Amino acid sequence: MNITRISRRSVLTASAIAIAAASILPTSAMAAEAPAAPAASANSFAKTTLTPSQLLTSTPWKTTSALDSDGNRVALTDANVANFVGWAYFKADGTFTMYNLDDSPKMHGDWTVPADGSARTIVAKDAAGNVLFTRVTPITQLDKNTFTYRVVPNAAQPDVYFDIVHTKTNHVEPGTGAKGPGANNGKGNANGHGNGHFNNGNAR
Repeated sequence: MNITRISRRSVLTASAIAIAAASILPTSAMAAEAPAAPAASANSFAKTTLTPSQLLTSTPWKTTSALDSDGNRVALTDANVANFVGWAYFKADGTFTMYNLDDSPKMHGDWTVPADGSARTIVAKDAAGNVLFTRVTPITQLDKNTFTYRVVPNAAQPDVYFDIVHTKTNHVEPGTGAKGPGANNGKGNANGHGNGHFNNGNAR
């Protein structure tokens, strides 16, 4: 009798354990089969940083103001700054074209900007490709909306200078019939560079 009771008790205990195990296994299996949450990419929210050269080519530029060394506004007709006023188009192939605000041709040639964005060099050329002059101007601000460089009329007086301020524009390059980058209704170029905050260049 004692042996029978023990055997029956053992069977009941074993059955209870088996039932308990069966109720746990599906949950464990489901957990094991559930797909893992995708790991967040380190670059998911990375912002695209443009180099100084890319910033300069990302949009056409319009001269919108000038400041003297004391920070005072200078009329764009002032003899110290008038020669630097106009529309500027810097191309990714290293060439540039500039026009006066009445769209008449001003100059063209080659340009470069070092990786640190410290200065802009232009090499103006005539129609035959001969070099007319080379000009190096320090850059004081360069971002997707503003490009400012400094000119010193007299090298013997470096403390007397003028900052020529250019603003992002949607002005169509004269004679091309095509809008420059940045003209896409203020939303930047086809590659998505830049955003609003540009002046309507064609309205002058």
